[in-house]
Amino acid sequence: MSNYKKNGSSAYLAGIVLVAVIGGLLFGYDTAVISGAEKGLQAFFQGATDFTYTAGLHGFTTSSALIGCIIGALISGFLASRLGRKKSLFVAGILFLLSALGSYYPEFLFFEKGVACRSLLVAFNGYRILGGIGVGLASALCPMYIAEVSPASKRGTLVSWNQFAIIFGQLVVYFVNFLIIRSHAGDPEVVAWTNAVGWRVMFVSEAVPATLFALLILLVPETPRYLAMHGQAPKAFDVLARINGEQRANDILLEIKASLQQDSHKKHEHLFAYGFMVVFIGCMLSVFQQIIGINAVLYFAPRIFESMGVSNNMLFTVIMGVINISFTLVAVFTVEKLGRKPLLITGSLGMALGALGVALSNVVSLPALVPVISIMLYSACFMFSWGPICWVYISELFPNTIRSQATAWAVAFQWIFNFIVSSTFVPMYTRSPFFAYALYGVICLIAAVFVWKLVPETKGKTLEEMTALWRSRK
Repeated sequence: MSNYKKNGSSAYLAGIVLVAVIGGLLFGYDTAVISGAEKGLQAFFQGATDFTYTAGLHGFTTSSALIGCIIGALISGFLASRLGRKKSLFVAGILFLLSALGSYYPEFLFFEKGVACRSLLVAFNGYRILGGIGVGLASALCPMYIAEVSPASKRGTLVSWNQFAIIFGQLVVYFVNFLIIRSHAGDPEVVAWTNAVGWRVMFVSEAVPATLFALLILLVPETPRYLAMHGQAPKAFDVLARINGEQRANDILLEIKASLQQDSHKKHEHLFAYGFMVVFIGCMLSVFQQIIGINAVLYFAPRIFESMGVSNNMLFTVIMGVINISFTLVAVFTVEKLGRKPLLITGSLGMALGALGVALSNVVSLPALVPVISIMLYSACFMFSWGPICWVYISELFPNTIRSQATAWAVAFQWIFNFIVSSTFVPMYTRSPFFAYALYGVICLIAAVFVWKLVPETKGKTLEEMTALWRSRK
């Protein structure tokens, strides 16, 4: 027997996972592209003559993609069940592409180019919401796809790469936006160019990775779990054999079939078929990932550093970005050795220490370095724990027959609470910085207790073993 048939191909597995994590990169790219474009976008629509582009409208425009994220997450379960994981990811890629092109040229067919008006603003937000739907789909489906093709011993590591891709995508778009502005740095009309054209170029730059993703996703296989649930066992075996080798593929396929037989051959069941707790735990992991407050730090880092008296706030923001990437890699390389629960609990306690350090700095006179180090500790601890590990859990916690719909609800809760935290931080921080960070610190401690008491360890378990675990607890 050839080595390929005996052990499978690590290169094949790496290749299909690499395609899937481009979806994660697009997730990060799409959510962060607005940061460089929003000033030019604001100036453009402030030139409208048929309405007044207020600060409130600008706030909605910069965050309108979040509406699409919630919609995309909610429909991801339906699409994943009906179309499959692969085809649904292709739909996400097309939505990313349409959003990039539409945000670049929202005047297409119906409006005069370069003339801002109320209807054009509606069209622009429509394109941003399309991109948000793509983000919502990718955020649910990329981890699901990776988990369903990965061997149990590598699943946590491979899903964690998706979180790395999200953070990397954000850094890539920051760099792309910088290069776009720098390309006209010597032009005395650079501000006018940015307001008229620059923001458009930033949005359309996403078309490159979006096109690449949509084309490459056509080349990867459907997941073996989906194939087996839809009566395509031979195709499922072929995919499993290429990844695991023929003998191991046969064993895994028998486990999948056995789990389906115990579920009366159902392709999908009602959401609470395995009891309330599995869905509750999955959704609460998503809620905690947001209410510990990380997006308040990531979105408003320059403002926070400035309030701490740091003179070069953008430099410290970049330093924090490098720290975030580095500590995401800590999770990638330790999740299969240390397990999911230890990383989540340790990260929660570290975040609590960092958040409470910032809170204390607002009531006691301390050197500026103390809150700066505290906020970086807080961010770093998130990056090796709740950042990637929450996605690992969401991708592997749910039984096969409810995974698509349960994942959809868990990710939808994540985007809903993302919006709540992002929209409440500034007024809460303005009213009392101490209260804002003390609250996040206390929530981090509650999150640690929640994981310790209720969340099962999934390290080394197959997806079918997780199905059996929840069946036994019904």
